[in-house]
Amino acid sequence: MKFDPSRAIADYLVFGEFGDVNPSITDSSTFTFLDSIKMQELFEHEIEGCFLYSRHWNPINKYLSGALARLEDTESAQVTASGMGAINCVVMQLCNAGDEIISSHTIYGGTYALFKNFLSKFGIKVNFINGMTVENVRKKITPKTKVIYCETISNPLLEVADIPALSKLAKENNIKLVIDNTFSPMIVTPQRLGADIVIHSMTKFINGTSDCVAGCICSTKEFIDSINDINSGSSMLLGAVLDSFRSASIMKNLHSLHIRMQKHGLNAMYLAKQFEKLGLRTYYPGLDSHPQHNLLTSFMNEGFGYGGIVAIDVGDEKKSHKLMEMMQNEKVGYLAVSLGYFKTLFSSPSHSTSSEIPEEEQIEMGLSKGLVRFSFGLDNDIEESYRRVKYCLERL
Repeated sequence: MKFDPSRAIADYLVFGEFGDVNPSITDSSTFTFLDSIKMQELFEHEIEGCFLYSRHWNPINKYLSGALARLEDTESAQVTASGMGAINCVVMQLCNAGDEIISSHTIYGGTYALFKNFLSKFGIKVNFINGMTVENVRKKITPKTKVIYCETISNPLLEVADIPALSKLAKENNIKLVIDNTFSPMIVTPQRLGADIVIHSMTKFINGTSDCVAGCICSTKEFIDSINDINSGSSMLLGAVLDSFRSASIMKNLHSLHIRMQKHGLNAMYLAKQFEKLGLRTYYPGLDSHPQHNLLTSFMNEGFGYGGIVAIDVGDEKKSHKLMEMMQNEKVGYLAVSLGYFKTLFSSPSHSTSSEIPEEEQIEMGLSKGLVRFSFGLDNDIEESYRRVKYCLERL
């Protein structure tokens, strides 16, 4: 039977007779006990259904984590205060001073800055690779390598990771494969392809309304338990706690994720095909011309499209800025960073979400100053949206 992440979530979201259709928000930082022995036991190990302090767990965060584990078909999950909080917790749990990480070069700029500029303070070395092929990764593996890190669909060049092949290589070398699946919830289930740990910035598609910052980690129960260990757990000790009200809000939005991803994908596919017809260099894994189109098609879940992100290269920095300003004036959407919103957002990654990457490295990885990244929204009349975009393109 094929895996349907939307069905998995729906099956999880069931409440008892006379219960709330939405889980109640526990607006409390700490919880009471009837006896001191139970409190002592909870400090020593998790007791199902018991809560101690909201930096450990609280009911709504526990419930959201369970739904996210179903989404990614993992044993367990942990919610965090941001996507970067999730990445930090994972890396700091897996790596010690002297360890190494192999990472794709084409990743979110904040992740790149963490890997390049911050982890070195703790003696952790990151080796970046252009083109995450098995051959390229194999060349970088050393006895100190603990993590292979990449994004399912990369930000902003939309390269697709060969997760099954990378997983096989990782397992051969006792290395953890960590996948950021932010661009492709529902579309790809990395754990089923061999990933050990799956990360999301829930700020983006999973939440979908650009009103909060949040992240999550999906993995085995053993790993999630380890990051919550009271003495040595990265999530526990770094304190990247998601507020319970935000957790409840995300929980509600999770119900519509499958519908939203379908519409994002339909709109993005339509626009990508039109851009390609205009002769623009277009980056979108749903196009037959995309280098990894067949790869993604081979392991994606059916029915959710190829994602809502499209990038085009209009040639240079001046044109990219002019295009985005005109599109905002023509009510195409908003000139703004981030993605996954119900309105279309567009930005120039070279000067925004990838600005942490030095210019010479941007050139090396193929990131043009003329690149415009679109996060296409839930527009009902996508043909009218295209007419407005085309009007702006014709006036560059």
